Amino acid sequence: MYRKDLYVFDGNRPVRALVRNYTEADFNQLIEIQQECFPPPFPSELWWNRQQLQNHVTLFPDGALCIEINEKLAGSMTGLLVHFDPDHPNHTWEEITDAGYIRNHDPNGNTLYVVDISVRPSYRKLGLGKWLMQSMYELVVEKRLTRLLGGGRMPGYHKVADRMSPEQYLAAVLNGDLQDPVITFLLRCGRTPLRVAENYLDDAESCHYAVLMEWKNPFLNRFR
Repeated sequence: MYRKDLYVFDGNRPVRALVRNYTEADFNQLIEIQQECFPPPFPSELWWNRQQLQNHVTLFPDGALCIEINEKLAGSMTGLLVHFDPDHPNHTWEEITDAGYIRNHDPNGNTLYVVDISVRPSYRKLGLGKWLMQSMYELVVEKRLTRLLGGGRMPGYHKVADRMSPEQYLAAVLNGDLQDPVITFLLRCGRTPLRVAENYLDDAESCHYAVLMEWKNPFLNRFR
């Protein structure tokens, strides 16, 4: 089981935090986090349900992480193992995550795929998302995987979709001309973009697009 005690900062004030695997006892709080993070117009049917969460802790508990502050869950991150072929990258979130049920988890996969990362809005100034991501990077190294991969939403894209293609929007974010709440965050976490994916998720803010973004295992050549 994974457990990491650390300090995060609320301004200049250190705050104790704990990253650990989530369990069935956390399900109610995990669903609350989803509701807070993805309010309408995000489809409520895409929030976690108890069967999905049960599969996470049963099929791949290593990929079920949460972070707590003062014994309250402040965020979570979930992943599964898949075999990813960069020469055939096209997929949707529903296809590659089994609609969040992860019954397609492949213990012999080469890629840790991010199903979801969520931090309660009231805790986002503490940098918890970066610590969850770092913990998943550690899992990639421990399991000697090729990469961490996932589709990043583009929630700012709908504001400029009438005058920019999604590729142009991504280029503007990479050039520093625009900031996107998700893509910019993932860049700050060390993720790099591979390509824009269309019809990735039922997500009106992103006009149903996402950016596939990876983190390559820097120790991979050592394992070969």
